[in-house]
Amino acid sequence: MEILLRSLYLLPLLFISSYSQFFFEDPFEVEIDRAEHGKHPEFETDYKGKWELVSKSSGASAMHMILLPTNKAIMYDATVFGPSEIPLAEGNCRPVPGKLKELDCWAHAVEYDIETAELRPLKVLTDPWCSSGGLSPDGTVVSTGGWHDGGRAVRYLPECATCDWREYPTALTGERWYSTQQILPDGSFILVGGRRMFNYEYVPKEGKSNLKNYNLPLLLQTTDREENNLYPFVHLSTDGNLFILANNRSILLNPTSNKVLREFPVLPGGSRNYPASAMSALLPIKLYNQNAAVITAEVLVCGGALPTAMKEAEKGHYLPALQSCGRIHITDPKANWKMENMPTPRVMGDMLVLPTGDVLMINGAKKGTSGWGFADDPNLTPVIYSPKKPRDQRFKEVKPTKIPRMYHASSAVLPDGKILVAGSNTNPGYNFTGVKFPTEMRVEKFSPPYLDQDLDDHRPEIMDFITESKIKYGEAFPIQIKLRELTLDKTDLKVNMYSPPFTTHGFSMNQRMIVLAISDVLPLVPGITHQIRTMAPPNGAVAPPGFYLLFVVYRGVPSQGIWIHISDKLL
Repeated sequence: MEILLRSLYLLPLLFISSYSQFFFEDPFEVEIDRAEHGKHPEFETDYKGKWELVSKSSGASAMHMILLPTNKAIMYDATVFGPSEIPLAEGNCRPVPGKLKELDCWAHAVEYDIETAELRPLKVLTDPWCSSGGLSPDGTVVSTGGWHDGGRAVRYLPECATCDWREYPTALTGERWYSTQQILPDGSFILVGGRRMFNYEYVPKEGKSNLKNYNLPLLLQTTDREENNLYPFVHLSTDGNLFILANNRSILLNPTSNKVLREFPVLPGGSRNYPASAMSALLPIKLYNQNAAVITAEVLVCGGALPTAMKEAEKGHYLPALQSCGRIHITDPKANWKMENMPTPRVMGDMLVLPTGDVLMINGAKKGTSGWGFADDPNLTPVIYSPKKPRDQRFKEVKPTKIPRMYHASSAVLPDGKILVAGSNTNPGYNFTGVKFPTEMRVEKFSPPYLDQDLDDHRPEIMDFITESKIKYGEAFPIQIKLRELTLDKTDLKVNMYSPPFTTHGFSMNQRMIVLAISDVLPLVPGITHQIRTMAPPNGAVAPPGFYLLFVVYRGVPSQGIWIHISDKLL
């Protein structure tokens, strides 16, 4: 009787609490977002992760990296830095631009098999030094810009065992060096900024050339002596608009009307874009069976450098990198930055969204800025950031590497949940001797704590031969898993779709995770197999068309990912 009376007493309070959360709650301000936590807590582990050397050479320095749906990673460097460690096929040398009769017989791009470490040399003709890229809806790599003869180029690398680059050297309106490429809701790309390019343009259809670009005053207003607004952070919001951050200022741009809709408050602390080179990611987008009119989108920015860091580095003085992070709801017209601090400073790091929805910060340095010889004190210790945990529990340092990964390093999330890490070259060319940080050709994989073997009994397995691999916007679809649990509560499960990014210079372009709504979980073979009923994202603004890795996460333990494809029509 006493328990009943207490329950009745609490009912009005619970109603008021739920009502106020629904209408007024800011998820960042709440120490624990109740809607994000399952019936049972996540499994705990003291495991700090593991590093393994998987290859002694990537063939070409991995300045740029992108994972393909074929489970191959494309890595490439500039074409002007001299011989790589892998030759082109005999008789397939490239002509050297501007030098008659001179041939370059070394590969500056490779296809890397993530399972076997086997390399296939690729022939890139125009120079992709400090270029941008992304994966088109059909799985083709689209690479834009670069230096000199590559500045106006658009390159295409289709999916096939023998394919090589198709290149169009005059496709763009100007030289897009250090620019950012972002996929749009219809699967096309926008290209923002670049050195002394205070504008943007839309990547033309293959074989066509642009005649027009669009002025973007933000880029001119935020430039400085060091040009700390290159590789601007561009994220596609859930309403189809673009969040663009350059240096320390940010706007929301409508790519349909080409109008700036709003300017956000200044991000305090210092400069955040190349060469100050902070990290940024769009945090996982949470969907529901009945979505709100505005689906929340939130951006995280961490690290960077003081505006004068490059000037000081030119004199051999390395300033401490920034240690601060800012989070902002880009769908909120009255949004403000919410600040917190990483365990250590970091510049030139990579920020990757993990299969669990946590964020990995990896690579980089604690002092200096981007540039040849402009940084010191490598940051060897990755950090995992859990955006839904209480503020004092969000950052967790994991097992450090022994290999410095600084300027021109790159990384990628793999289907098995490991992280592929390669690159690092602080020198103008391949230099292995007589320098503090030699050109790094070794390739590693990092296993985050969720790959602890003691958690394997709780690891879901997606039955990919049954689960659909092609889905359409807004449709319900089933996922069948193996998991040795008699009963499953849907709140203990997550179904996460992850769009693998193009990573270079500390920014992972087009990275995106969508947390799908789960309507039900049904037992098929009790205690062995289960069916999850879930709903595809509603449109291309939430999830642009193309390939995604699908993960099922049970109480913090992710499955192996499988490739799926989403569009408004099946391939």
